[in-house]
Amino acid sequence: MRVLVVEDDVTLAAGLVEGLERESFRVDHLSAAEPAEGALGLTAYDLAIVDIGLPGMDGLELIRRVRRHGVLTPILILTARDGLDDRVVGLDVGGDDYLVKPFLLPELLARVRALIRRSRAGASLVLAVGPLTLDAQRHSATLGNEALELTGREWNVLEQLVLAVPKVVAKQKLADSLSQWDKEITPNAVEIYISRLRGKLVGSGVNIRTVRGIGYRIEAEAPDAPAR
Repeated sequence: MRVLVVEDDVTLAAGLVEGLERESFRVDHLSAAEPAEGALGLTAYDLAIVDIGLPGMDGLELIRRVRRHGVLTPILILTARDGLDDRVVGLDVGGDDYLVKPFLLPELLARVRALIRRSRAGASLVLAVGPLTLDAQRHSATLGNEALELTGREWNVLEQLVLAVPKVVAKQKLADSLSQWDKEITPNAVEIYISRLRGKLVGSGVNIRTVRGIGYRIEAEAPDAPAR
């Protein structure tokens, strides 16, 4: 699972990243709202942790903007403001939960897990394209009745493609979903993972099509028309 931390306090951010990574989360950290707005629009995060007191655009405006653009990622707000009005505003603009500084890491981790469980409870966890089935909760894939072995990055690419059906997924979006913010994956590198996935889908009736100049679309072959 992938989490975005938007926090400008370097010491606090480092502690959050370390604590989340110990719990097996993949974590991206950004210290300002402007790049975070772009990241949330491009990447399928399981959760975002957003501090209100950010330099420039504050966390509340960031949340307003991403909600206005249809981003549904669960958001846990961090703030030093503990007044009732502040909590109400944070939740009204689109936050899902609110944690006041200072806090203990075990409580934050418990809230993170609860928010992710809540968001997934309302969504289908099993995705299918023809004989290909992805179980998002178990992080497993099957092709027909056989388990499909995937690396972590292959899973990420395949999940993005299946979630988007029948739409095309831009190559840059796939690259961004694979990248850690300090280790960027180039769009050309995405072609390697697409090639590997195509090899694993050969003969299955599920194809990854290239839409030239845009990206990729996954689709099941149409059944043969009945003879007349």
